[in-house]
Amino acid sequence: MRKAVKFIAWFVTLALAGLYFLSAPDPLPAAKIPAYSVDIKNGETMYHAGGCASCHAAPGSAEGATDKTKKCDDPRSKNKMVLSGGRCLKTKFGKFIVPNISPHKTAGIGSWTKLEFVNAMLRGISPGGQHYYPVFPYTSYHQMAIEDVLDLKSYMDTLPPSNTTNKSHDLEFPYSVRRFIGLWKWLKFEAAKPGSRKDIGESLAERGRYLVRGPGHCGQCHTPRDALGGLLSKLTLSGAPNASGKGWVPNITSHKSGLKAWSENQIADLLATGLTPEFDSIGGDMVAVQENMKEIGASNRAAIAHYLKSLKPIEGIKRPPGKKK
Repeated sequence: MRKAVKFIAWFVTLALAGLYFLSAPDPLPAAKIPAYSVDIKNGETMYHAGGCASCHAAPGSAEGATDKTKKCDDPRSKNKMVLSGGRCLKTKFGKFIVPNISPHKTAGIGSWTKLEFVNAMLRGISPGGQHYYPVFPYTSYHQMAIEDVLDLKSYMDTLPPSNTTNKSHDLEFPYSVRRFIGLWKWLKFEAAKPGSRKDIGESLAERGRYLVRGPGHCGQCHTPRDALGGLLSKLTLSGAPNASGKGWVPNITSHKSGLKAWSENQIADLLATGLTPEFDSIGGDMVAVQENMKEIGASNRAAIAHYLKSLKPIEGIKRPPGKKK
């Protein structure tokens, strides 16, 4: 009996040690940061393509909002250049509070080095060596060219600082234990090798693919997830329930339930104007996305439209009765 107890104790100890090893952060070394002349204008494009303001600008501060009508999950913001954070994202895993990423030296990320910023964007690792929850879409951003990440950091450093203090997430066990995210990454996330801009390709389709799957992180909303919150790759961009529980995010493949009837020009026009081919206005969280997309330039919008129309049609999961777009 005593031998059995010892064996079990040793087995549990080894298992825990193995899990601890598997869950360890895997940051990029400083040698991966290339010597590079920063392009601030490109950084601005990446800022809008990445939708930074959509999550990190103060919530509920749009024109006409009052203290009584402001809500932490309100995506509207009056000043999209002040990334003070505070918006809440309500999910089945709990409530996540979006942090301050303004260039404030203490409240924001103004003191971060280039390497720390790159590791956050491409590996989901904080300067302190902790895992970020994948509600921060590094699971898409990791496909970005490292030069674009550096440009983004340089542009964000030019924005107004905010001294707003970050609030803690409201999560229950086991989701409250960040170390467990390392195990989630081991199961669900394989970081891309750091790529250069020259690896993207120069064709319209390659540019569109990069913008959609990398900085644009379209799949984070338009792709359904499994029970652990991982994206179902076989159903990429085929539509999904809204993570907030409100409504349905539409299919944007070339399936008949998606964009089959749309032309490339119509898709590009929607990104520029917010109007569908029937001259209806888009709604929900897509409003903030479109406000970003109108700033990235006509050639980038055309590339996104071209790529989306090139996708094979995927029917996607069946939308439950009563779920609206």
